[in-house]
Formats: sequence, C-alpha cells, structure tokens
Amino acid sequence: MSNKIKNKREYLNPKTVAKLNSIALRARLIVEGYIIGQHQSPYHGFSVEFAEHKAFGIGDEIRHIDWKLYGKTDRLYVKRFQEETNLRAYIILDTSSSMIYSSDQITKLQYANTLAAALSYLMIKQQDGVGLIKFSNKLDTFIHPKSRPSHLNVILNKLNDQETGSETNIKFILGQIAERLNKRGLIILISDLIDEPKKVIKGLKHIRHKNQEIIVFHISDEKELSLDFGTRTTFVDLETKSEIKTDPWQIKSTYEKLLKNLQKYYSNQCNKNHIDYVPLTTKQSLDMALTEYLKKRTRLN
Repeated sequence: MSNKIKNKREYLNPKTVAKLNSIALRARLIVEGYIIGQHQSPYHGFSVEFAEHKAFGIGDEIRHIDWKLYGKTDRLYVKRFQEETNLRAYIILDTSSSMIYSSDQITKLQYANTLAAALSYLMIKQQDGVGLIKFSNKLDTFIHPKSRPSHLNVILNKLNDQETGSETNIKFILGQIAERLNKRGLIILISDLIDEPKKVIKGLKHIRHKNQEIIVFHISDEKELSLDFGTRTTFVDLETKSEIKTDPWQIKSTYEKLLKNLQKYYSNQCNKNHIDYVPLTTKQSLDMALTEYLKKRTRLN
C-alpha cells in the first residue's frame, strides 16, 4: 500500500480525524479513506457509486454516454441527473448533556458529529437528499433534505456547533419528527440512547409507522461499557447532575450484565420492528458505520 493511500485510510481512526479543525476536511478525508480501502476492508462488498456517473446498462440512452470518460477508462458510463435521486434522509443527532462524556480524547458528541458529517458528504456526493435534526429535550435544529452540493455547507456549519442541551427526551422528539414527515425516506438516529428504553422503542415505532426506514447508531464510550475504573469513583449524571460514589469493582459484574441486557433489548426490539441497530464505541473505526449505511442504501434500491 502506498503511503498516500495508507495516510488516507488513517482518517477512519476517530483519534486521527479529530485532530483536524475543519469538519468539512474531516468528512472528505473519511469518505476518501473509506473508498480507497474498500478492497482491503473487512466490510467490503458495498461499492460507492458517486452520482455524477453510472455504468451504461439496458435502458440507458446512447446520447447520455460520457465519451470523454470512455476515452480515459475504456468503459461506458452515462451521466446521472438530479431527478434520479430517490432517497431522502434525515440525520437525527442527540446533543443532550450525556453526549459530552469522554474517558479519553473524544467525546460521544464529537464522534457523532464526525459520523454525521461523513454520512452527509457521502450522501450528497451520491445526489441523495440529506437533512439534519439536532435535539436534546427539544428540537434545536431542523434542516430539510436537499441534494445540492451547496447544502453540505449548511449541514456542516450546524455540525461544527458544539452546543449541547440538557436531558434527553427521545420518545417526545421522535413523535414531533414523525408528525412532520410527509415523504418516505431514511431516518438515521445517532445517540447514546440514555433514556427510558421502552420509550425510545415507542418513539422509533412511531417513526416506522410513518413508513420510514431507520438506522440507529448507538454511541458509547468504552468505559461506559466496561466500568473499568481503578479507584473509588464519583459518578455524575451529566443530565440530572445527581451523584453516586462507589467502588466500581464491586458493581462491575452486575453492571455489565444489566448493560448486556439493555443492548440485547434494543437489538431484539429493533429487529422485530425492521430497524437497523448498530452499536458503536468512540474508539471504533468509522468504516463500519459507513458500511452499515451503504448496506441499508443497497437494500432500499
């Protein structure tokens, strides 16, 4: 692998990409690194076809062939047009206080923002319409989907805003969103899901009943999963500010069992309601998330 390709692939590492101040640059390098590494990725098999061209096939008109591209590649491609867009997606981003937690260098919100930026870049490059909704206990941002290249800047500017809200109220928010959806599309929820699980599922079912497809990216910090703290620790709820002091090793076994049951509940309920559930940690490479999106995109086609 050349150094150039290797360097691009490194931007799938959340720590590496977080060092870039420009969220637009982060989004571009993540997607480019992902595309370059497709043939080596364990998640290979889901090609990224940008919207400017597609392979010439049955039903395509000869007059739409890009002959300049044929001269360079010796393959027939036709230009794609705006009206061929058939996906409208909303990225719903949790910006509640719990999302600012980090046991290392990257908060859950920074990871979520980076993922949302990369997905937006990828979708607009494919001429799919993408919108952005940010929420905590209320709707803070509601940007409708568009596929114009200039629309990407609108979304990235909002993702660059690190403001957070207070407590999470996912069921209430999803109910509000469901009532504003009037066209079939894809909903991408990025959240730590720190809320009452049954209420979360009820909110997701409300969205599904509006004939929407859904992917849930469940973001966690690794220490939230392992409770790997070496000393007596004071835990603070970032949303309610309540505190509890305990020796982590005394509750670790029970905690891990409860957490495993929680993830199993989300996984089972999402599967039952035909919702894609993808648990991620803030240390996890971003290519898995992009692949899960492309798998969903392929099925929708």
